[in-house]
Amino acid sequence: MDNFLIFALAILGLQLGSFLNVVIYRLPRQLQREWRADCAAYLEVTVPHEEASPLMSWQTRSQCPHCGTTLRARDLVPVLSFLVLRGRCAHCQHSVSWRYPVVELAVMAAWGLCAAHWGPSGAAVLWACFVTTLIALAFIDADTQLLPDQLTQPLLWAGLIVAALGWTAQPFFPAFWGAIAGYMSLWLVAKLFERVRGQPGMGAGDFKLFAALGAWLGVGALPLLVLGASVSAVLVAVAMRLSGRGTAEQRMPFGPSLVLAALVILGLNTQGFDVTRAWMV
Repeated sequence: MDNFLIFALAILGLQLGSFLNVVIYRLPRQLQREWRADCAAYLEVTVPHEEASPLMSWQTRSQCPHCGTTLRARDLVPVLSFLVLRGRCAHCQHSVSWRYPVVELAVMAAWGLCAAHWGPSGAAVLWACFVTTLIALAFIDADTQLLPDQLTQPLLWAGLIVAALGWTAQPFFPAFWGAIAGYMSLWLVAKLFERVRGQPGMGAGDFKLFAALGAWLGVGALPLLVLGASVSAVLVAVAMRLSGRGTAEQRMPFGPSLVLAALVILGLNTQGFDVTRAWMV
């Protein structure tokens, strides 16, 4: 029965991965339209019709971003539709990004692995939701350099609440101080960078994401989170420079690096190696 429930949670994760692709695509675009509309209203200027109309409500059926054709149910089967259609739209034959099946498989793996480690339990669902949200934030930040409050703030509060209720192994006070130290540490670094260089070096979304990671992983994880994220960010920047796809002045999103470091730490913790304390030994 446990194996069946683990399989069922993995399949649920696959379906959630399909929905997550919708969130990754629609949420930042909807926010950008709302911000432009707010600015236009403040400046008392007319908003173009295409900007004034809503992008898509969450009830709107998915459409091909290239030809605008409403997709059929058989075009939206996670992973399988991508393989059957050979990575192309069924209507206009435009190529479909490999990201869609990757996100679906990543969320499926997250839910399956969490269920396998914690068993079919509330803790497994909570940690799976944590990882799912991180995946969405990483891809949104990589695309738009935005970390929406609609995801970071619920993630932060959820981490504090589940710690206070004892629903995860994370005690409340390490979670509480992890949230505070996470936000304040990056805020201070960003302010110092701005004072020295005269330009912003990090967005407020990074502070909130780091605070949320502190709430879920504890204050002891913060030094390793920063170290791991910084190393991965440098490696990505160097790789982009060597491949000719980046410049020294180009701003790099820090969110994906934080997410990668958090997932590594979570994975090591589930294998019995408490990296949140090992660095202090």
